[in-house]
Amino acid sequence: MSAEPPTGAFAAEPYVGLRSYTKDDQKRFFGRDAKAYEISVMWQAHRLTMLHGPSGVGKTSVLEAGVLPELANKRVDVLPIGRLSHGSAFPMVALPERNPFTVALLSSWAPGESLTRLSGLTVQQFLRRRGPRVDKYGDPIPILVAIDQAEELFFDFSHRQSFRDPFIAQLAEALDDNEDLRLLLSIREDYLARLMAHGDPLRSGGPSASVVLNPFREEEALAAIREPLAGTERSYAPQAAETLVRELRTVRLQGTGSPASYLVEHVEPVQLQIVCSALWNSCPLDLTVITPEYVERHADVDRSLGDFLDQALAQIGHDYEIPVDRLGAWLRETFITELGTRGIAYEGETQTAGMSNRVVKALIDRHVLKAEMRSGSRWCELQHDRLLQPVLRALGGARPRPGSGQAPVSAAEHLRVAEQVLADGDSKLAGTHGEKARDACGADDLRTRAEIESFLGNLAATAGKWATAEKCYKQASQVYERLRDTSAVGHSLAAAGRVILHQGRPDEAIAELLAAVGRVPGDLAVQVELATVLWHTGNPQAALPILHSVLSADGDTPVALRARGGILADLGKPELALRDLDRVREPAEPATIAARALALAELDRAEEASVELEAALLGGRDQGLVAYLCARALARMGDRARAAQVVREATRPPLTSYQRRILADLR
Repeated sequence: MSAEPPTGAFAAEPYVGLRSYTKDDQKRFFGRDAKAYEISVMWQAHRLTMLHGPSGVGKTSVLEAGVLPELANKRVDVLPIGRLSHGSAFPMVALPERNPFTVALLSSWAPGESLTRLSGLTVQQFLRRRGPRVDKYGDPIPILVAIDQAEELFFDFSHRQSFRDPFIAQLAEALDDNEDLRLLLSIREDYLARLMAHGDPLRSGGPSASVVLNPFREEEALAAIREPLAGTERSYAPQAAETLVRELRTVRLQGTGSPASYLVEHVEPVQLQIVCSALWNSCPLDLTVITPEYVERHADVDRSLGDFLDQALAQIGHDYEIPVDRLGAWLRETFITELGTRGIAYEGETQTAGMSNRVVKALIDRHVLKAEMRSGSRWCELQHDRLLQPVLRALGGARPRPGSGQAPVSAAEHLRVAEQVLADGDSKLAGTHGEKARDACGADDLRTRAEIESFLGNLAATAGKWATAEKCYKQASQVYERLRDTSAVGHSLAAAGRVILHQGRPDEAIAELLAAVGRVPGDLAVQVELATVLWHTGNPQAALPILHSVLSADGDTPVALRARGGILADLGKPELALRDLDRVREPAEPATIAARALALAELDRAEEASVELEAALLGGRDQGLVAYLCARALARMGDRARAAQVVREATRPPLTSYQRRILADLR
């Protein structure tokens, strides 16, 4: 978000502005050498390392551009930095049972592998498939894995909450399974207490460490300002960088009394990048030495931060469809006192001082606000005292909103916003932006069009709007057909087949899945989906040969083992069912647990069956397959009244006609 460079300016800007540093930026990443070394040492030495600090302090940057290079020549195996969310353009209905946190993490650890290949794997299974890591002498070496922005585990959005504890259990299992594994969790300061409350399984098996990342001290800020200019033919004169740091540390108050100012101890990395980028782009072509006098004239910190604030408010106003002047007024009224100092506001369950918490989260993500835990409650305030003047001067709408008076917002941008707000749990607003993306998409932009249709299909399927989802997935498949992307066509057809089944049209569902297999014959997950649909439509015997074939090709395919185990339990072959299900027992998805409950009930192991049944219903009470298997287990144990109640609660997806017929025969 830095200003455009003047004509003829140096081409290579040494500062990154608002984006995080990547491992490719290590040659211009300065000020964190000691901290990067400390983190790397702690990560190698402990089973669990927690890196924490406020939003915008640079946790992602120090991992990517500081810690990874520090470890490059060490005797360790380091996976790419992991994340817990990803784009939503893949037709998720085409994937078998999955934990979204696991799928996102594994796809970031193995970016070249397909989601259908990763879906169904646990963290432990994924790491086992990689095999042991040894040095040139054959000795085992530490395996370092990290999850950045781990606070995403604790965002209070209902569509992901039920997957959190099973995912943490997966991480703990992986750590218990491999004594050479080292896990680092990077998390925002205000979510650290929640991690501590849920993280006992992670900490119980060995030593853990905690590393805090604070804003820059003065000497760190000086290094971050000076050193990136080393290869640019431009430099700072003596005391020029010091002048800039002093200005970044100076806070001016304009309350009811006379204007006053004071120095704060630290410099915020985000603000340093904003101001340094603006200063760099202000330099004329012939300027090779930046003097203190030039800094005093051109390093207008309040203006640079004001531009940053205006852009942040404009983007958030656009994303969440809120008038920008309302956002600006709310910030002033809520977070600046009559004396011109920072105020605080309590974060309620859904709102903070009358503003939706989703908007508050966006302001935190864009480094305008920060949240802290105080006496067991979350309180919000401005990210830094240095934002007081920019907030007071913000006109709230001084910059035109995207799409009003400027170039229209692109379809790709609308899709990005839709994915972001969906990740934040706002499916209604995600749908609005998805529709805007569809309207804005040009006839020649086929790839974006297909991704939009797939996204809207996912959204409709999540809401149980099966007919809409079917239409979207079929439209996506047609566009992918024009792009000659046969893999994407196959996955879209597989998703369409699943939602057609939910509408009670089994023959059409099978036809779509057969077409999908024809498109991607080597995709084992699509073959498993065909077998699953055959089972759900009343053809379990036809499904088994497909699953036998899949497991002959890859005997450790978890989704195939789960599907075959469920079918065998359904067919009254409990010993064979448990042989498959026990191989994918921990941690299992609700339908897998329900299949175990049925198999155990068939073997008259009622006490064990009851434990599994309660666990299955806790995690998947509204899922049709879970309800079907649990109802069969309850009926086998003689509790037909509860079996009927379980069936009534199954809505997403509903029971198929085959499942209802089998349950009716049990009465």
